[in-house]
This record gives sequence, structure tokens and C-alpha cells, in this order.
Amino acid sequence: MSFDQLSRLTKEQPLRVLLVNAGEPDSLTWSGLVQPLRLAQRILKQGFELAIRTPEQAVAEPGDWDLALVAADEQQGPLPDGLARALIARCREASYWGGVGAGVLWLADSGACGGLRIALPWALYADTEDITERAILTPNLYEIDGRLLSCCGGAASLDFALTLVESLFGSQVQAEIKEALCIDRVRGPDERQRVALQARFGALQPKLSEAVTLMEANIEEPLSTDDIAGLVGLSRRQLERLFKQYLGSLPSRYYLELRLQRARQLLLETNHSIVQVGLMCGFSSGSHFSTAFGTLFGNTPREERQRKLAAS
Repeated sequence: MSFDQLSRLTKEQPLRVLLVNAGEPDSLTWSGLVQPLRLAQRILKQGFELAIRTPEQAVAEPGDWDLALVAADEQQGPLPDGLARALIARCREASYWGGVGAGVLWLADSGACGGLRIALPWALYADTEDITERAILTPNLYEIDGRLLSCCGGAASLDFALTLVESLFGSQVQAEIKEALCIDRVRGPDERQRVALQARFGALQPKLSEAVTLMEANIEEPLSTDDIAGLVGLSRRQLERLFKQYLGSLPSRYYLELRLQRARQLLLETNHSIVQVGLMCGFSSGSHFSTAFGTLFGNTPREERQRKLAAS
């Protein structure tokens, strides 16, 4: 799924967004989310209505929202069951809804994310024993799957909010906000919580960390799953179990996405031909490269390159 689908909401006048702060008002998760949207409201004035509520206020004040998001920092304890259920039900009335930071965990705990991809903060992975049966955990910074949006929080909240601004109001509004906040680059939704994940794996799952490092070092000539398992001293089944538990993915799938993310970066940041990019990322077949790229990102390598040219 692509964040571009949110552009359909721009037909609403004014576009109405509800942000529910269930955490600390000065947390990075919250400030990163709310500041770009507040600036967008100042720029757009009557075209954008931004409502900021506590969980109790959001439940007590029904509204016709186009987008509703629940945000909380990782240290925030869960809401009382009754309030959490009522809040999630209220958010799901919006055209699009979701969570940021610990808010994603609450959504998943409620069963509202069944079968959907979610970007959960890596620090909360230990609390996901039952969630993996009801949602698909990804190591990405943020996700959109159908009507559901999720973001791991922290500094990624800023990237998430700026991506929302571009999807809803266009690149010009986003550029003004980036300039106001002195931001040069917005990380994309498919970028991973890499530093946090590697730090976590290095301490608790050194074999998994070693496997990911091998994948990242062998993009042009990919290793087989059996090769990686042997190099880190595990059986194939043990390796697959680790990837499933901590990354919500099989090693082969995770590796493919790493290669495709590298390909996307090369398409956007270099002048290598599409054929060269495919070969540099381990794809000997152009059709396989194009199909796999389209499945993950929703557009072809050629369309991705055209986006770069249009932007420049």
C-alpha cells in the first residue's frame, strides 16, 4: 500500500484530523507528530482542521474525522480496558485511523489490526507474544495497510507526519514545513528501525544480528538461506524461527526487501540505469526485478526513476 492513497482525502473541505495524545506532552513521539501538522494548519488555515484531544475527550466528543491517530510514548502504561476499547472504536469511525508509538501496541492488543502490517516500536517487541497471531509486525519506521496507519514513534514520528503532509497537501506545503523545522531529508516508510534493531539483536540475539549483517553485506550476490544459516551456526529452521519471532518475516522475504530497498535508494540517488540497479541488487532478470519492486512499493522501477526526474 502507498501513502499516496491518502490524497483522496483532500476532496474533503476542510480536511479534519484528530490527534489523541495518550502519553507525555513533551515526548519526542508526540512532538514529532504534532508540530508538522500544526504548521500545516497555519499554512492552510481554513482548509485543514486539526483537533488535539486526550483519550477521555476523544471518547466524549464524537466527530466526523477523516484521519484519527492515537499517540503514546513507549514508557506509557496501557489505558484502562474500557477507555481503550471506546477510544479505538471512535478512531475506527474515521476514513483512516491508526497509532503512533505505544498506541500501535494498544491497537494490536485490541485485535483491531488482524492480518494487517504494523510498524511497532522495537522496544515493545517483548510484549507481542499474542499479537503476532493477529497482526503482521514489520521492522519499518511506519506503515499503511488499507485504512490503518502505524508508526514506531520516536524520531520517526517526524518523518511520518511530514509524509502525511505531502500525501494530503502536496510537496510544496511539505517543503515549507521542512524549511521551518530545518529538516533536509524525510525518511521513507520502508526504511527500518535499523539502529535500534541492531542494538537489540546485538545484545539479545547475536545470531540474528549476524544474519542481517551478512545480508546487508551481500546485496549484489545474495546468499541462500541455507548458506546464511550455516555461516551463523544455526539450522535453517532455527534461523527462520528467529526471523519470524523478531522481524515478523522469513529470512528470504527480509533479504528480498533489503535488496529492493537498496534498489530504490539507487534509483533515487544515482544515475545508474535500471538494468544496472537490478544487477547491483542481485536481480539477474529484469522482469523479476520489476515484478518484485512493484509488489513491495506499488510502482515499477521505471516509475520510481520518473518520480526522481519529476522532482528535480
